[in-house]
Amino acid sequence: MRKFLCLFLAFAHVLPAQEAHMVVEAYSGKVLSAENSTVKRPVASLTKLATAIVAVDWANASGTDIASHVIRVPGIVLQLNTTSQLKLAPGDSLTLRDALYAALISSDNIAALTIAHHVGSQLLAHRGRAGDPVLAFVAEMNKLAKAIYAKKTLFVNAHGLENDPKPGYSTAGDMARLSIHAMRRNAITFIVRQKSRKVSVTGPAGKRSYTLNNTNKLIGEAGILGIKTGTTNAAGPCLTTCMDRDPVVRTKPDGSKGVTPRRLIVVVLNCPDRFARTRQLIKAGWAFYDPWLADGAPVKNRKREILSTPAAK
Repeated sequence: MRKFLCLFLAFAHVLPAQEAHMVVEAYSGKVLSAENSTVKRPVASLTKLATAIVAVDWANASGTDIASHVIRVPGIVLQLNTTSQLKLAPGDSLTLRDALYAALISSDNIAALTIAHHVGSQLLAHRGRAGDPVLAFVAEMNKLAKAIYAKKTLFVNAHGLENDPKPGYSTAGDMARLSIHAMRRNAITFIVRQKSRKVSVTGPAGKRSYTLNNTNKLIGEAGILGIKTGTTNAAGPCLTTCMDRDPVVRTKPDGSKGVTPRRLIVVVLNCPDRFARTRQLIKAGWAFYDPWLADGAPVKNRKREILSTPAAK
């Protein structure tokens, strides 16, 4: 009872009842719609986007091939009060890519923790340090948040479950920043747009295969590229979505062609019908953005109208 009360009190300052959302055009940063978008709240498995970014960035930096690099499920996963669609158990092994598929498209919490433990161990070894590999990994997640200007975000684990004494939190605006950043990585973009994916796990009895289905019901609709669902009792149903449209091509005064790419990021938090709400926000977002672009993309108050994110490298 005392533990429950402590968790309740800890969430009290980050758990408003209202829906929150942010709609932003990713390349310009133009905020098209926002409600409660700076209010801190739990974001459930949207947390796994940060997990994926840290893992993919580590793989790129270390020259690791995620398709062939094998990781092993650690014993600490037994501490999670959750099930795994892959029936992952300590000692099982799978490729980092398949673990990312499990974490991102079927929201497997054990896969996310396995990724964190493995990459965290590699980071500590590279730095010649001892310590808790998961804490080291989560520290990288928070460095990421700081680097992308997500100033109202705190990650406390790699999966988004609310089982830590100190709860994590973010905002709709910060999740939009994280989504923009995630979709700049080809590996993540490819993974999150898959409607289903066959993966394999090796255990004591040999190799076993599973077909993972994407929890995002918008996958397959025109222009939708992903990206992540999340649901817990504290966070409510959450969804962040990316949609592309064909670029706008214009003729400049000098006769050359100008090309403007178009990408919408929609984040909804604590929304009972998150998929229908996202469709509404997508429609309204494009209806606002296209005339704004045609008018020359005017900005009167950059701080209020533009979502600040670091430039793509």
